[in-house]
Formats: sequence, structure tokens, C-alpha cells
Amino acid sequence: MVGFRSASTAVIIDRETGDVTWRLGPDVLAQQHYPHELANGTILVFDNGSYRQGTSVPYSRVVEVDRASRAAVWEYRDDPPQNFYSPYTSSAQRPPNGNTLIAEGSFGRIFEVTAGGEVVWEYVVPHFGSFGEGVGLESSSGAQNAVFRAHRYARSEIAWLRSAP
Repeated sequence: MVGFRSASTAVIIDRETGDVTWRLGPDVLAQQHYPHELANGTILVFDNGSYRQGTSVPYSRVVEVDRASRAAVWEYRDDPPQNFYSPYTSSAQRPPNGNTLIAEGSFGRIFEVTAGGEVVWEYVVPHFGSFGEGVGLESSSGAQNAVFRAHRYARSEIAWLRSAP
């Protein structure tokens, strides 16, 4: 699976033939990050929401899409939607507990929601710094606490953590 952020498109490419076998475009996505397939065959993606078709108010969402119908089968967004908006970076992961781990990358917020959209915990990165010279856009100038992606690991997946005092 490959995400083309600037084209608001995610595709699945057959490794043997190089053919695009599946596509989800700007009718559903808007400048997305980290599209990936879940164990149940659906696609989970952090939809950043910049330049979303049909709306003048940008907002982000995490959306789970059925591959066959290309329809959203689950999504998380805030109420009002513009309260959750990360114009760049970000990710979403579905841990084994069925919740969704979300990295609101532009603002350094990492949180987990239930299937019903209830926030069960959150962490905001307290460390701020500036991007290096020539890195980022005008929207990324000044001190920030941005994170690119977050991933939740079980204690059993990190051997060094198990042996820590």
C-alpha cells in the first residue's frame, strides 16, 4: 500500500505485476497519512483534512474503509470537527484491544479512543523545538512539539523493557 499525500490518494500495488489493484482517492481522502491494512482486511488511515472536497472548514479524522465498497465503516472526528485538525504528519493504529491509537502529529498529541469515540487516555509532548533550516513549511516555523507517528507496543514485544529494573 502506498499513500500519495499531495494527490489525496492511497493505492495497493501488486508486487509481481506493478499494477494498481485498489485505489481510494480525493472523494474520500484529503492529504492523508499512514494508510495501512488491518487484520480484518479494512484500511485504516489518518485523513489530515487539508483541502477536503466540499467543505471550507478543515478538520482531521481517522477513517476505517471497507476495501470492496470503499465506504467508511468507522471514523473518529471531534465535535465540532475543526477541534481535531493536524494539517501534516500524524498516524493511527488499531491495537489488539480494539481501540485506536491516534497521533495528532502537528500538535504533539497522542491519544487512544474506543470504538465509540471515547478518549480513554492522552499524552501531549511537552518538549518544543524548531525544525532545522530549510525544513518544513511556513506552517511549521517556530517552536513545535510535533510527532510524526506513534506506535503502541505490548510489553511482551519489547524484550529490553521486560528486563528493565
